[in-house]
Amino acid sequence: MTDAALWETPLAERMRPRSLAEYRGHSSILAPGMPLRRLLESGSVPSCILYGPPGVGKTALVRLMASVTDRQLFEINAVSAKVSELRALVAQAAEAKRFGGGRSAIAFVDEIYHFNTSQQDALLPVVEKGDIILVGTTTENPYLEINKTLLSRLLVFKVEPLEKNDLIDILHSALTDRERGLGSLGLSCDDAVIEAIASQAGGDGRQALTRLEFLARTVSLSGHSAITMDDAREALPQAAIRHDRGGDDHYAVISAFIKSIRGSDPDAAVYWLARLLESGEDVRFVARRMLISAAEDVGLADPQALCVASSAAYAADMTGLPEARLILAEAAIYLAAAPKSDSTTAAYCRAENAVQSGDLQSVPPHLINGSPDYIYPHDDPRHWVAQKYLNEPRRFYSPASTGIEPALRARLARFWRRFRDDANS
Repeated sequence: MTDAALWETPLAERMRPRSLAEYRGHSSILAPGMPLRRLLESGSVPSCILYGPPGVGKTALVRLMASVTDRQLFEINAVSAKVSELRALVAQAAEAKRFGGGRSAIAFVDEIYHFNTSQQDALLPVVEKGDIILVGTTTENPYLEINKTLLSRLLVFKVEPLEKNDLIDILHSALTDRERGLGSLGLSCDDAVIEAIASQAGGDGRQALTRLEFLARTVSLSGHSAITMDDAREALPQAAIRHDRGGDDHYAVISAFIKSIRGSDPDAAVYWLARLLESGEDVRFVARRMLISAAEDVGLADPQALCVASSAAYAADMTGLPEARLILAEAAIYLAAAPKSDSTTAAYCRAENAVQSGDLQSVPPHLINGSPDYIYPHDDPRHWVAQKYLNEPRRFYSPASTGIEPALRARLARFWRRFRDDANS
């Protein structure tokens, strides 16, 4: 490859690992001695799905599977492939087995979740008989996107974002490799710069290498021989934040946000809020989840929490970003710092279960609209009268011992024996 052609190929493509020894990351499935590693080193490849975010080495691993086991590899991208192309791929792979001494070829389907049901069904017979080894990659959850019949014939390996230390190793290799990397530029680089790029890449090896290449080439063109933190701050954009409004990152981060509120950690709550908003998450979606948390997690321990969340939702909607960040942050910190109680949730669930189990009481006659037997509580100085509101008493609400609920328990105990008995016990 000429020097000109070398620079026309992205660094991430040039630096794809050529052996398992060069491959970085995913020690949970590929470390020496792990089952998949042993299988590959023995010459075998399972039909499988590699599931994980972009830029973490799924395609590189598939190609290593073929080279390490000395098998033919046929590739297709499900985004643009037609059924006829898929059938041609399957036929090629099956023919390669017939003329290759019975060794199955690998049919690699990139982004396999894009295939519709009929396309996925076309793979069933050849996978079942072992005519091909099917290896698919996907950024979407295969348990939701892949036919159950096809999935039952495959193993699923989850490929996580790369660890920071793995990214640092990849970046150092790329910077010094004279054949495929940036070594011919003769640049030195502060360790702090490499660490910063690794931190900002969001576990994405492709993104890390793309940032390093851009930075190295701009510094080289300026005539300098060293890459400094000042160069990085001037040239590189903000950190790559993994987030997809409809994908796994979306659900993972919102889950962490709500659980941080529930766990009374305001620092974690405001961090995950920033992750959501800086990733472009919908303000209304975040506000709705905070409204739910105010009722579900704070509840009657601090009824004001629902008012705060409601006011924040309205104010954030009225102002929009960027000001809405501060409004939502105030509400998130308030909710996280507030006392917690799930007594409201528990009370409703008990009542719901009673109704669904057939506990269907008729309305007491004196509560029916217009009944002369109904006693109006406000006519009593206590604003309470002894009166049945269920034909048979039930106990659904049990006040917690946090926030204002002990006061609610004491008030109810003055009126109702079931709350007095509960307090005495």
